[in-house]
Amino acid sequence: MPISRDIFTVSRLNIEVKAALEGSFPLLWVTGEISNLAAPRSGHLYFTLKESGAQVRCAMFRSRRNLSRFQAKDGMQVIVRARVTLYEPRGDYQLIIDHMEQAGEGLLRQQIEQLKQKLDLEGLFSSDHKQEIPLFPQRIGVITSASGAAVHDVLTVLQRRCPAIPVVLYPVTVQGDNAATGIIEMLRVIEQRHECDLLILTRGGGSLEDMMAFNDEQLVREIYRLSIPLISAIGHEIDTSLSDHVADRRAPTPSAAAEIASPDCRELNRKTGSLAGQMMRMQQNRLMLLSQRLDELSIRLTQQHPGSRLREQRRQLETLQLRLQKSMRHRVEMLNSSHKNLLLRLISHSPMQQLRQSGQRLDNLGTRLKQRMQERLQHSKQQLGGISRELNAISPLATLERGYAITLDSGQSVVTDAGLVCVDDQVTIRLAKGELGCRVEDITP
Repeated sequence: MPISRDIFTVSRLNIEVKAALEGSFPLLWVTGEISNLAAPRSGHLYFTLKESGAQVRCAMFRSRRNLSRFQAKDGMQVIVRARVTLYEPRGDYQLIIDHMEQAGEGLLRQQIEQLKQKLDLEGLFSSDHKQEIPLFPQRIGVITSASGAAVHDVLTVLQRRCPAIPVVLYPVTVQGDNAATGIIEMLRVIEQRHECDLLILTRGGGSLEDMMAFNDEQLVREIYRLSIPLISAIGHEIDTSLSDHVADRRAPTPSAAAEIASPDCRELNRKTGSLAGQMMRMQQNRLMLLSQRLDELSIRLTQQHPGSRLREQRRQLETLQLRLQKSMRHRVEMLNSSHKNLLLRLISHSPMQQLRQSGQRLDNLGTRLKQRMQERLQHSKQQLGGISRELNAISPLATLERGYAITLDSGQSVVTDAGLVCVDDQVTIRLAKGELGCRVEDITP
């Protein structure tokens, strides 16, 4: 019976081996010496990583090469972070490099990572401890080298964004064995002076060794104890130090730190102008509404003013008088007509008795007429007297009769508020009888 077996093509074998390699190994850290370095125009790097008795092919693509902080050369000892894969055209396994650094830097990074884990466990990097960055700082302190490019970048951005904010430069050494000690001493001096309410700790880019001062444990602890908010901008965007982690805010570059620390005065002026315009429009609308309301109240005041009511009651009185006169004329005319009729009947009948009766009736009618006329007149006088008393009760003249006075300014407008006149102003005091010309000597609000 023949033995059953699988037969692979070379392509399929390479695919299976590549999958096995990539699936079996995570990202690896590998150290060795660079040899056979090739850098074609594509920007990729191809070289062999070797040591005594062993070597492996490596490739580093342009996107990752651009992040490297040094220029790779033949014979250089490096540490790479890479993944294992198979280069199918040759059937060789190779390393695809994700990160590469010089061998000396690798040990430093390991030490920094261990210190970072230690400080993180102690809570030095906790966000709960970080202070708020003031939106409008009163004075900004810049801690950096007085001759470096970082201080120029920071001052240029601060001058452009908000030149009104004072800046205090605290010069320190930013690299070397004594740099961390110098920065710690300067932070303590700043803490004692307390002349700034925001600090920027910064320096330009450099190698990992150049920036080791900002990974110093004592410096990190000093920044943690600092009571003044601090922005850290160490190196360029790809550089991160322990000082960046403990700072209240981290900026990728010195210029970015200045952007974070200062408000944009031009933008604030634009927003302020826009808000001022909105307030002006709202005020104008408010004044328009108040003006309309004032007009409405003026109309109502005119309608309800005592003078208006007096004129209306006077018109009613005149109407009543006209009606009374018309009624009296009509009554007299009717009586005259009746009198004439009686005389005609008397003349036509002639008996003396009828004449006496008619005379008596005429006398009675005349008496009743007088009584009715007197009663009507008395009633009208009573109505007129009541109206006159009502008018007198609400008349400003009656108020003056009780001892009050009306003060008029030089424009003959009534003064109701002491704040409407000034000392030495001429005013007129109107009394119940006569007026007084006066000059203001004192004003009591």
